[in-house]
Amino acid sequence: MVDSETPSDVAAGPDPQPGAARPRSPDRQPPARPVSRGLLAIVVAAIAVAVAAVWMDGQRRESGLRGEVAQRLAAVEAAGIALGRVQGEQVTDLRDAQAKITLLEERLAESQTQQAALEALYRDLAPSRDEIALSEIEQVLLLASQQLQLAGNVPSALAALQLADAKLQRLDRPQSVTLRRALGRDIDALKATPYVDVAGLSLKLDQAIASVDTLTLARDERIPPPVPEPSADAELPLWRRLLRDAWADLRQLVRIEVADRPMAPLVPPTQSYFLRENLRLRLLSARIALLNRDEASFRADLAAADSWVRQYFDLRTKPVQALQATLKQAAAAPTPGSVPDLSRSLEALRALKLAQERAAGRAAAK
Repeated sequence: MVDSETPSDVAAGPDPQPGAARPRSPDRQPPARPVSRGLLAIVVAAIAVAVAAVWMDGQRRESGLRGEVAQRLAAVEAAGIALGRVQGEQVTDLRDAQAKITLLEERLAESQTQQAALEALYRDLAPSRDEIALSEIEQVLLLASQQLQLAGNVPSALAALQLADAKLQRLDRPQSVTLRRALGRDIDALKATPYVDVAGLSLKLDQAIASVDTLTLARDERIPPPVPEPSADAELPLWRRLLRDAWADLRQLVRIEVADRPMAPLVPPTQSYFLRENLRLRLLSARIALLNRDEASFRADLAAADSWVRQYFDLRTKPVQALQATLKQAAAAPTPGSVPDLSRSLEALRALKLAQERAAGRAAAK
């Protein structure tokens, strides 16, 4: 390095001779000492080293930062690639899902169309609630009419009519007023009909018919065999034993009895079968007349059967007495007369169904 000269050095000029005396000016200060060149070089070198160290540290940090940034960029790039792959898969899945949703929507629309068509067909073919109720009521009325006509079962017919009226009450249709009025009249008529236990009377007659074969004829009584008298002496002589046996045989030949009632006609054994069959037919005819509600024939058959029992059978035996008691109870029981029919209710029901069918036809034509 080249040392620079200060202005004070230039102004001073060349150094004076050693021996010469320089006049001192009272106003001028003494000049400063010159800085050592070595110290200045050390300072400059230290500064340069410090700057170099700072620069190298900055380069090292910058290099590390660049490597870290490069790594992070690589990681970000890899993540971006993976994300792109996942996004691509998601896009594919989304497209597949959209395709499936579209297919499901098409099938749903098709099924809804089919369901609407089926509902329309069902409405056209299936009967309405009123039609079903009227059909049930018609079946109930027909069953009640059969019970009345065939068996005279008034309680069953009354219960059936009350059930039909309850169904109409639940429907609550103004069109059913006429039918309910007809049902009310038939219900009142059935309530006014006296109750007759036809089934009970028929069962008693069946029992009487079954007991005909157990009846004893009046002239079919059997003489009990004689009871041998105990002999005091078991070793009787032979002539006395013979005499005793002959007396027993003689007693069997002759029978004396007191007749306190008219003698019953003697029925030959060959005719007893026909007598029992005729009695059985009389009782069976009375049962048929009971079911047909023919009071005159019923009572006439009972009277004829009772007359035959009194005339031809032994009234002292228990089977005959039981049969007489059965005939007496049947004759004293009330017999079924004419029962009301349900024609008014059936006609009102048919008229209501016909009106509904016509109304449905007009609605379909529109």
